[in-house]
Amino acid sequence: MTDILTQIIESKKLELIERKQKISHAEIDAQISDIESPRGFKNKLISTEKRKLPAVIAECKKASPSKGVICSDYNPAEIARSYEAAGASCLSVLTDSPFFHGRDSDLIAAKNACNLPVLRKDFMIESYQIAESRLLGADCILLIVACLSDGALKELADCAMQLGMDVLIEVHTAEELDRAKPISTAILGINNRNLKTFETDIHTSITLCESIEKERLVVSESGIHSPDNVRMLLDAGINSFLVGEAFMSASNPGRQLSQIFGMGTTLD
Repeated sequence: MTDILTQIIESKKLELIERKQKISHAEIDAQISDIESPRGFKNKLISTEKRKLPAVIAECKKASPSKGVICSDYNPAEIARSYEAAGASCLSVLTDSPFFHGRDSDLIAAKNACNLPVLRKDFMIESYQIAESRLLGADCILLIVACLSDGALKELADCAMQLGMDVLIEVHTAEELDRAKPISTAILGINNRNLKTFETDIHTSITLCESIEKERLVVSESGIHSPDNVRMLLDAGINSFLVGEAFMSASNPGRQLSQIFGMGTTLD
């Protein structure tokens, strides 16, 4: 498979040109003050872990480049409500359209349907998107180290935090982890999926977690499909998880969350 991440970023650059023609950065900034304060994404994960429960970031995702359409009957509001009822700590909502069939309105609908903090899952390459995310109501944004220089990574993280949002920095390799660590207030997300090939290996989280200080909040992302996967990660000291495909491919995403994570049981 060709380098999908490169394709996505090139597409995103063209998309941003069109978006800026519809609404300027200055116009977005002027409207942000009317948005309710962020719900506290990072704090929700921390508080869940302190209660000895798995902190699940449950994802709303219609499709992916590797799988195509995952959920044909896609209703972000209903899915968000089912996740909240099943004990999810936070939501992740895909808003990329060309590759994941997402829309900005999906995030708005999901957030309005529940009380959970929401991550905007997209490919951030400019500060315009950070401000845009806050206007949409995002409580947290995703920064993918593989997409950004060190300077851009810090700039976008600072921009998000100045707007009151949390930041999830995603890494896949030891080198990317070393680049992410200096942004000390960000959540560290370890993606078990290689975004260049879309191959998945859950041991990526286990290996990289060994070099992360214990007090740092770490999220394992992708490739989590069973209670055995969850237990393996818990045993490695990882207590927060981002799961999408395993939930979205089920007829009832919330019920699938309960079955995989055994919500109601403790981490002890």
